Amino acid sequence: MRDAFRRIGLDLKNRRNVDAYVVAAMALVLAVLSVAGDVVSEQLRWAGLLAGVGLLVYRVTLPDSATGAVDDVLNDRSDFEDRPLRSRLQGARELWVFAPSAVNLLSVQTCDVLRNTVLRHPQGVLRVVVLDPADQTAVRLAVRQLDDSVDYPLQQFPASLSTTLGHLRLMSTWQVHGSFEYRLLDFNPGFSLVAIDPSAKHGTIIVEFHAFHNEATSSRMHLEITRQGSERWYSYWSDQFDHIWRAAVPPAPAGDETTAGRAAESTTTREAK
Repeated sequence: MRDAFRRIGLDLKNRRNVDAYVVAAMALVLAVLSVAGDVVSEQLRWAGLLAGVGLLVYRVTLPDSATGAVDDVLNDRSDFEDRPLRSRLQGARELWVFAPSAVNLLSVQTCDVLRNTVLRHPQGVLRVVVLDPADQTAVRLAVRQLDDSVDYPLQQFPASLSTTLGHLRLMSTWQVHGSFEYRLLDFNPGFSLVAIDPSAKHGTIIVEFHAFHNEATSSRMHLEITRQGSERWYSYWSDQFDHIWRAAVPPAPAGDETTAGRAAESTTTREAK
C-alpha cells in the first residue's frame, strides 16, 4: 500500500496520469455519497459514470508505453528519506557495498543497524570495498571528482575515508554470527554501488553515479534495479561488484604497517618537499 501511495505521489509531482486520478477521486466521492441515498442526484451519478467510461476508452487508444516510469528507477538520495536503509535491511542476509569512502552509508548508526540485521544471522554476509588511502593517484582523483566538483561541499574525501576505515577496523573485531570482510581498491570507477540480497530473487542493486559536477553530494542520481525489473542489467551490475571485489586487496593485518599509515607517511613526505 505504501508503494502505491508513493507511486501516486510521484505521478502527481511529475504531472502524470492526473486525469485518471481526478476521475477516480470523483468516482470515489460519488460512491461514498451515494450510500447516503438522495444526497447525489441521478444526473450527477451518470455524469461520473460516463466520465470514467470516456477516460477508459481514451486510454485504450493510447500507444503502449514502457513498463514503469523513468522516475520509478531514477532518483537522488532523498529517496532514502521515504525508504531508509534501516527498513531495507530488515530480513536481509547479504549486503555488498562499494563507494570511494562510504562515509555517508557506513555511519555509526548504520553500522549498528548492520550488526543487528545482516551480521546477526549465521548466513549473513557483509562485503565492503573502499578506495585504498595508500594509493595517492586514486585519492587525488577522488578529491577532484567528489570534493572539487561540488558547489556546496560538507566533507573532505581523505578525512571521510579515514573515518570509514576506522569504523571498518573496529567492525572486523566484532563477535557476530555473520561474515564480514572489507577490501581496498586503487581506482575509482565513478560510481558507488549497494546490493541488498544480490543472490536472492527479491534482490535490489542501487548504483549512484558521481557525474562531473553536482550542486551537493545528495543531488547525485542513482539507479535502482531489481531482478524483476531487468535480469540483464541486474546481472551486469552484480558482475561489476564481483570484478571490483576480486581486484581489491585486503587491508594489512593488524600489527603490520597499515595502508592508512603508509598514506599518511607519503602525504607528510610530499608536503615536506
